Amino acid sequence: MPRYLVTGGAGYVGSHVVLALLERGDEVVVIDDLRQGHRAAVLPGAELVVGDLADRRMLREVMAGWRFDGVLHFAAMSLVAESMREPIRYLAENVGNTLALAEEAVKAEVTRFVLSSTAALFGKPENIPVSEEERKDPVSPYGESKLMAERALDWIDRIHGLRSASLRYFNAAGADPGGRLGEDHSPETHLIPTAVNAALNLGPPLAIYGTDYDTPDGTAIRDYVHVTDLADAHLRVLDRLKEGASCRYNVGSGTGASVLEVVAAVERAAGRPVPRVLGPRRPGDPAILVASNERIRRETGWAPRLGALDDIVSTAYAWRARNPGGYRSMAELTSSSVA
Repeated sequence: MPRYLVTGGAGYVGSHVVLALLERGDEVVVIDDLRQGHRAAVLPGAELVVGDLADRRMLREVMAGWRFDGVLHFAAMSLVAESMREPIRYLAENVGNTLALAEEAVKAEVTRFVLSSTAALFGKPENIPVSEEERKDPVSPYGESKLMAERALDWIDRIHGLRSASLRYFNAAGADPGGRLGEDHSPETHLIPTAVNAALNLGPPLAIYGTDYDTPDGTAIRDYVHVTDLADAHLRVLDRLKEGASCRYNVGSGTGASVLEVVAAVERAAGRPVPRVLGPRRPGDPAILVASNERIRRETGWAPRLGALDDIVSTAYAWRARNPGGYRSMAELTSSSVA
């Protein structure tokens, strides 16, 4: 039975990928320091090692304790605004930990490595939809750190033969349709969960930044991809790497939704209005960001199955409505049922 190491597997996207691996019968070992991840997000069947990727001794012990068929690397610092305040920390952790993990993978004779990358490495793209060939020009240390990690993996493949796939997410959203996993960040910066929290009175009114963009309703347009579809993309590229060369893919639905369209979808799911406040544009925010997913469709057969905005929003709303305290609510429910 194949076995995979998943770093950051207690986090949002990582936990959904762990679920997908378990559901197809793979064995999974998770490394997560639980700074941003949640113990309750690591489902039964996966082995959890609590640790920091900067701890090389721990990494070596994990690689010696199990034999892995591949590594999926999600653990990273990922707040753009924070990266502008702490660039050295972001570059050191995101690039340094990727290199440490890749080095130990090479030593352990692992041949497949999947990197959780980001559309932030494109900065302000000139062409919409954004293809893999678009100019890479990050406007934040976070985006730069992912671009540097991708370039480092290219060299590691050339010299050591560690084949890698980098998936550049646009806007991961939604929750497991079965209700087992959801999105729970602190602080929460993503639009859909922030709007859901506002609708459920679990957070402040939603701040809408900019209503004067050159878009049909004046608000910014983004590409949202359901996290379950994103998990499926990881499994497909992981399998492609068995025989194929290293690859880089943009992963999005291929369609855009404006901020106000997202708000309307949340209101449909909630059956109530979303409290909101209007503000000016944020510096550096482009009007439209939509992915071209043509390459990953053609080369892996991937296609979004939950691509409709209402499907994405309804799963996000359902999970948060059942778990108003996020994973804390789930842990408390589990504790009370055991007692």
